[in-house]
Amino acid sequence: MTYFGHGEKFGVHIEYSMEDRPMGTIAPLKLLKDLPENFLTMNGDILTDIDFMDLYDYHIKSGALATVGCYQRRVDIDFGVMEIRDNEVIGFREKPHQDYSVSMGVYVFNKKILEYVPEQRPFGFDDLMLKLLEEKQRINAYLFKGYWMDIGRPGDFEKANQDMAEGVFVV
Repeated sequence: MTYFGHGEKFGVHIEYSMEDRPMGTIAPLKLLKDLPENFLTMNGDILTDIDFMDLYDYHIKSGALATVGCYQRRVDIDFGVMEIRDNEVIGFREKPHQDYSVSMGVYVFNKKILEYVPEQRPFGFDDLMLKLLEEKQRINAYLFKGYWMDIGRPGDFEKANQDMAEGVFVV
C-alpha cells in the first residue's frame, strides 16, 4: 500500500482487502465484493511472461470452474536411488530427475468456486483443488512453456536475477 497507494500514479484503481488473521490463499477471495463472473488471480511472488489474455480466453472457452496455469518443472535427486524389494536391490539410478506439471500460482476462476470455500476459516489453493476434485468439478490446466520462476524460492530468485542481468528475461 505504501508503494502502490490506490494506483493513481499508475493510472489504475487499486482496492485492498485486509484479513484480521491468516486465511490461506483462497478464503480471502470471499472478502472481495463485486467479483466478475470470471477473474484472474495470482500469487505475488512469481515472475513470468505468460499471456494473461490468452489464459483468460482459454478459461472462458473451456467452461471450467477453474483454470490453473501449469509449468513443466524438473526435480533433480542428488543421490543414487536404490529400488528395493524384500531387502534385495533390484534397480539403481544415479542422480535421477523427475518432471512434474506444477501450479504456476496463476489462475482464472469462475466465481462459483466461492460456493466451495467455507466461511471464516483458512482455506488454501490446495484445499480448493482437493474439494473441486472431490466434487467432480472441472479444472483445466493451461500448459505454459514460456518463462516462469517462483521467486519466493531462494534458488529461483537468484536464477531470475541472473536471467535479468543476462537479458534472458526483460521487464
